[in-house]
Amino acid sequence: MSSKVILVLIDGLAWQAAHDGMGYLQGLCEAGQAALYQLRCELPSLSRPLYECILSGVAPVHSGIVHNYAGPASCQQSIFHLARDAGLTTAAAAYHWIAELYNRAPYVAVRDRFTDDSQLPIQHGVFYHGDDYPDDHLLLDAEAMRLKHQPDLLLVHPMETDVAGHRHGYGSAQYRNSARRFDKRLAEYLPGWLAAGYQVLVTSDHGMNHDGSHGGLLPEERLVPLFVIGQRFSKLPDIQVQQTELCGLVADLLGLMHTKPRHPELLLP
Repeated sequence: MSSKVILVLIDGLAWQAAHDGMGYLQGLCEAGQAALYQLRCELPSLSRPLYECILSGVAPVHSGIVHNYAGPASCQQSIFHLARDAGLTTAAAAYHWIAELYNRAPYVAVRDRFTDDSQLPIQHGVFYHGDDYPDDHLLLDAEAMRLKHQPDLLLVHPMETDVAGHRHGYGSAQYRNSARRFDKRLAEYLPGWLAAGYQVLVTSDHGMNHDGSHGGLLPEERLVPLFVIGQRFSKLPDIQVQQTELCGLVADLLGLMHTKPRHPELLLP
């Protein structure tokens, strides 16, 4: 069985902020239409290493992507590579580090911001390079690509929550409200995605600490949510999911042959 997939990667969203503030997604869970799991992110709890972890299934200490500084492209087989090589269509509305990891490095805005190239792992992309790029713009970018290209795999990667955490810290109203705002924005788009047959995952790379940073072992830095929404998911309670298993989960949903770490209990037989 194969399904189209939308992966929503909310940068910097800690478990507690998602659990307490995302009322729409929690409402879907209460109605039996979704499930929420707690993940512990890999180390270091930094963005670029964990993009690689989520999208390739390889932990930072093994991938070699261990910091946020500009560096070489990923040398791993990502979910984008797997999908493209199987003849599927891929797309992403995401921060430019995603383009650097899987398409071309370094990112050149005039060349890469708007990407349409069937030979690249991410064939259709709208990439942003300002950390304060608004989430509502990002969602419009993603939806425009979805309607135009009908991708089998779409990555949606907003940044406002991470920025709010860096500016105001984990315990701030600004940080908590950024999660609430994105939950409301998802309520505008998610019903249409489900009606179009997409299976949807909503997760995060890492959390945030009270100092307005991340990178270490504190629970507020490492614990992140995973919401799964769609008819393919088992929605069984108390499943212990690893961040390294998300790539394999998406590959299973897409119906791809792969050797990535996976957690079959997350899906219906």
